[in-house]
Amino acid sequence: MGAPRRVQLEPAFLLHQRDYRDSSRIVECFSRGHGRVCLFAKGVRRPGGALAAVLQPFLPLLISWSGPGDGGTLTGAEMVGAPVRLPARALMSGFYLNELLLKLLGREDPFPDVYEAYTLALEELRATPAAARALRLFEKRLLEALGVGLDYAHLAGGGAPLDADAYYHVHAEQGVVAAPPGADPGRGYRGRELLSLAAEELTDAASLASAKRLLRAALEAPLDGRELATRGVARALGERTRRAAPDDTEGNTR
Repeated sequence: MGAPRRVQLEPAFLLHQRDYRDSSRIVECFSRGHGRVCLFAKGVRRPGGALAAVLQPFLPLLISWSGPGDGGTLTGAEMVGAPVRLPARALMSGFYLNELLLKLLGREDPFPDVYEAYTLALEELRATPAAARALRLFEKRLLEALGVGLDYAHLAGGGAPLDADAYYHVHAEQGVVAAPPGADPGRGYRGRELLSLAAEELTDAASLASAKRLLRAALEAPLDGRELATRGVARALGERTRRAAPDDTEGNTR
């Protein structure tokens, strides 16, 4: 029998954790080189346990474990640099990103491009008050990494570039096609909005709104009917805010 597998100081983020037995936790982490891993953090809830303060979401970590990435034992964790936490306004957006990773990535399947996209999304959520652009770009990059991204700059089949002023329909398995004459513009997308998504600009409200509608539909297939709890929480919070302040025009970014 070979020596047990040991991974040392692997860059990672904590996605989720739950209590296990009297003093331990099960932690789900997203690592750069090993993908999503599920580990037992033994004794972490005992008084004076140092790891409990380190195992926080949205902070870059270096983690070590022994055994497989599905059921191994966490042997160490440390923060990378001084902790820069997500502001309270961005926490729900951060949990939304985590839920997408938990539902769409298999365990021990490395996705370095997604790891980079996740890191950039957290940086933007920390830096800017509006979350919508960071979420849309992460969704787009995640879909591309999963192999279900589309070319939003050209007609399906590698055709001509889109006309910024024309209207188009987007089909998950086919791509972008010209909207038929007389089609309801509300069911399609203006070319400039699709081009903005393709170029990852999304600097205006119309492009952000179209990207949200398009990418939400695109996520339905890989989610395979599974509900996202963070969307439900965000809807409930948005409804409560609208009841308390009906003149507030800020919408839900999920």
